Amino acid sequence: MDKFTNHAGLSRRSFLKGAAVAGAAMAGTAALAGCTSGASATGSAGSGEWLPTTWDYECDVLIIGYGGAGMWASLVAADEGGSEVLILEKAPIEGGGNSRINNGEWTVVADPERFKAYCKAFSHGLMEDTMIDAYVEEAARHTEYADKYGMNYEVAEKALAGTIPEYHFLDDNAYGGCIKISSVEGFGMQTYRELDAQRESLGVQVLFDCHDEKLIQNPETKEIVGCRTMIGDEEKTVKARKGVILTTGGFEFNEDLHREYLKCYPWHFEGWRYNTGDGIKMVEEVGAKLWHMSMVISMSSMYTRDPENDFGVDAYLPTNSYFYVNRLGKRYVNEAANGETPHNGWHVYTQFNDEIDDYDRIPTWVVFDETNFTSGKIGVSQGDFFECGNMTSQLPDELRDWDGWSEDNMVELEKGWITKADTIEELAEKMQEWDHWMDAETLKATFDDYQAICEAGADPKFERDPETLQKLDGGPYYCYTLYPGSCSTLGGPKKNEHAQVVDVRGEVIPRLYSAGSFGNFQAHSYGITGGNNSENMVWGRIAGRHASTLENWDAEKK
Repeated sequence: MDKFTNHAGLSRRSFLKGAAVAGAAMAGTAALAGCTSGASATGSAGSGEWLPTTWDYECDVLIIGYGGAGMWASLVAADEGGSEVLILEKAPIEGGGNSRINNGEWTVVADPERFKAYCKAFSHGLMEDTMIDAYVEEAARHTEYADKYGMNYEVAEKALAGTIPEYHFLDDNAYGGCIKISSVEGFGMQTYRELDAQRESLGVQVLFDCHDEKLIQNPETKEIVGCRTMIGDEEKTVKARKGVILTTGGFEFNEDLHREYLKCYPWHFEGWRYNTGDGIKMVEEVGAKLWHMSMVISMSSMYTRDPENDFGVDAYLPTNSYFYVNRLGKRYVNEAANGETPHNGWHVYTQFNDEIDDYDRIPTWVVFDETNFTSGKIGVSQGDFFECGNMTSQLPDELRDWDGWSEDNMVELEKGWITKADTIEELAEKMQEWDHWMDAETLKATFDDYQAICEAGADPKFERDPETLQKLDGGPYYCYTLYPGSCSTLGGPKKNEHAQVVDVRGEVIPRLYSAGSFGNFQAHSYGITGGNNSENMVWGRIAGRHASTLENWDAEKK
């Protein structure tokens, strides 16, 4: 049976007067009060007043989004703050977000003062000192909290992607070693299981299949007092006595927001398909200022070009007999070094060509040969070392988008993810079916030039390492497309050092917070290795802690 309280039949005035008493009566229980089946869930007080007459659910702290940031906010608000916490999650079961399906690494602060200086350096002054100070001071406690909540990790000097931090070489290599990284053997899936168990032990409830939320704002005080949400096809009201924390993630799967805010287009991401930017509209409706909307953590992904599998995929060719071309059929980069800045490799795709009035490197075509195709699988399969992302076997069927790459590449060839042709000219014709700008003569000339470069053992224009210059064989030939968009977008509402969302004048919107990739504090470029998970930890904890200190908005005034 539900442990919900029925507020039906109370007048608005009686409800407000009695709310503090009702809240006190519920203290010490894990109940989240709501209406019984006979009560109205969606009505508003008479004459179009803003406050619902009844509430389906009540809590102290409401968290919208159950990824890494939502998880950390819930733990701290419930554990340290003693708050009743309710989480609304869009996924039909479990949740977890991108932090569940990434590699699990998070930042370990080794030298706080040099780390602060590094943040100022890589952001070119776009990150405020108060935000840097708050971030670094809280991040310095990561291992303390990881130990407290039983997380399994080791501290490492290098990330899976290489040297840390990303731009350690700035100011005459002044920042090498200012941070380290956690190494998590089971990646984000392991951390999710560990912390989800802690959440459950604290009695924090998660409601699934929640979507289309609208914040409820007091028009006079501008306080956020709760939200309306659809759970399945039913609208419900949720009261948040202390505050609302938005941890809705990025907008990786929202084409309109890509077009409006990102620095190039199109993009195809690999991650959590429920990240559709729902929080952006929510905060705009209550007057929030947006920031860092063009920020992305991303390299590139092989795009499937498959409507039934509309996402990006990690792809790695097993041999060096390949080259990249832009939309016009021309090489433009040292392919062996492309993306060596692991979380900012997308920058190379921002080249705009006025001759075609578009970005001429999106897509980039990867051209390779039969030797490459038959030398091993091109993508990641379940059971591989780097089994993470939207295909991991540890996701339930309802959340897993696909089952990983085939061992012989044939499934992907049959699906059209890889294109095959007997000659380079025929391959160009098939490319034109996807992008009419491809020029067959130019592609053939590029192929001939690449073959000659390999024979000479030198690449004077792009300086590709001679050891990686391998001629393509006599065919057949293959290709697939690369697009920017591997990890996540980072834009969202601007917040202050307490994780409070601010409006366009820089004033706090009372009782509203954000954390995680929904308004990541990094600016100019993504410079903090392990920064996405660290962002979840820092601002999730700060938000949960601060919101729990607030007096209930419906408390009886003396």
